[in-house]
Amino acid sequence: MAELETKAPPIERGHEQGTDEPYWYDVPDEDAEAEEPPPPPKPLRARRPRLPRPLTTAVERSAAIILLLALWEALPRAGVVDRVFVPPLSENLAAGYDLLVTGQLGEHLGASLLRSFAGFALAIALAIPLGLAIGWYRPVAAFLNPVLELFRNTSAVALLPVFTLILGIGETTKITFVLYACSWPILLNTISGVKTVEPLLIKSARSMGLGPFRLFQKVILPAAVPTIFTGVRLAGAYSILVLLFAEMVGAKAGLGYLIQASQSSFRIHDMYAGIITISAIGLLFNQLLVSVERRFSTWRTT
Repeated sequence: MAELETKAPPIERGHEQGTDEPYWYDVPDEDAEAEEPPPPPKPLRARRPRLPRPLTTAVERSAAIILLLALWEALPRAGVVDRVFVPPLSENLAAGYDLLVTGQLGEHLGASLLRSFAGFALAIALAIPLGLAIGWYRPVAAFLNPVLELFRNTSAVALLPVFTLILGIGETTKITFVLYACSWPILLNTISGVKTVEPLLIKSARSMGLGPFRLFQKVILPAAVPTIFTGVRLAGAYSILVLLFAEMVGAKAGLGYLIQASQSSFRIHDMYAGIITISAIGLLFNQLLVSVERRFSTWRTT
């Protein structure tokens, strides 16, 4: 029985008879380094206010134009250029405001816009279907390519006397002249857009059983839209430029007539006012075409 008795575990010193002496590992080490207090939190820096992204983008895009306008105002006043021939911008804008108040600028602007938009719209209505037909149907391309190569290398300005002799000096001549000049960039870009469609897209569509009409509608035309709109934007610029030349030659109203008449009578401020008006109209017209292009190209991934 004595062997089966369990021996009691030895009692460690310091805990005999209920003493409260700590263990050796409870005693603090005198050689240990004292814990450093945590560093104070860094003060939060005030964030600089940021401009809205659309406003920032607009400032970045217009920085060069603002610099140009500032130089136009400063250089004539500083005597770097002769202000008789290049007046400051503010004086030109004041002359344009006077023309606007008297109604002269509105009359000339309305006449030019009517001619320009009429010729431009007719060019779109005729050149895009013709370009699609030439780009898609080989017999049509083979028949019309020799004529296209002949006239595409003939300057529209060189043909203005021909238009005047055949159609007279009325509005028909100016609209037809704009139509002819605007048709070429639209026509050539439309043909290029149709012919440069990815062949793999065409093969995939045909393998899914699409017929010629559905293939053209669902694949060819959407893929050619960006290239077509490139030609439309070029034609939009041409519609104003060539019209000014036509108005300078034979017209009694229009921005081209205003510029030519102001230069002849040495009304330099009115001449620059007409030039500024043309630039503003061209810029707005281009932005309108860009918006239309985005509307018709929403299927594209950016």
